[in-house]
Amino acid sequence: MQVPVMAGIIARRLLVNYRVAPDVLAQLLPAPFRPQVVGAWGVAGICLIGLRAVRPRGIPAALGLASENAAHRIAVEWKESGATVRGVYIPRRDTSSRLNVLLGGRLFPGLHHRARFSVREAAEQVAVSLVSHDGCTRVGVEGCVSESLPTDSVFDSLAAASAFFERGALGYSAGRSPTVHDGLELRTDAWRVVPLTVTRVSSSFFEDQRAFPAGSVAFDSALLMRDVPHEWHARGPMLTHTAAHAS
Repeated sequence: MQVPVMAGIIARRLLVNYRVAPDVLAQLLPAPFRPQVVGAWGVAGICLIGLRAVRPRGIPAALGLASENAAHRIAVEWKESGATVRGVYIPRRDTSSRLNVLLGGRLFPGLHHRARFSVREAAEQVAVSLVSHDGCTRVGVEGCVSESLPTDSVFDSLAAASAFFERGALGYSAGRSPTVHDGLELRTDAWRVVPLTVTRVSSSFFEDQRAFPAGSVAFDSALLMRDVPHEWHARGPMLTHTAAHAS
């Protein structure tokens, strides 16, 4: 079945970023993905995204749907026809939407898990937390809009961080088959991020020392986008050689 182009508004997109030892990330990736490296570190994180007016392109915005969503992401690269391609590998998606859970991995790319989200926002502040219904995922982050990244970030400037994540618009998500990953590309002409100074952050995924031994992972930075018109374009599935170890 042809997957329609989906249009909508990113009401809020919060990129919570961690720097991770590349060899540790490599253990979580199915082939052909390998970690992108910035300096001596791989980059992973959580995309917390609030969407509104999401609907097939051409349908009036008033008929669109709203949802809260989270994607655990690892910045990766791989080879296609001899060229290096960059994007993100997504081992886990969570959503407030029953429809996303029902259609994910069937009509819409990527398997989705149901979660309960809590969001508090003001002009200069944002706080998002989630707990998945299956108990596997817990995330909490809170912060305020800033002018610069943390001094220990792997990115030496906001421009460098912005460009890095803009290049990661193509993501491959774990689907209903462990060796088939669904492709989805974010397209927007209004890309703009601002730094967020984080006052609280927690993640059951990155705090799991079975996957991330002590000293192999640290919080790096957070970026915020708001009120961004966008489209989602499905990309063909990718066959992988082994299933990811992350759940």
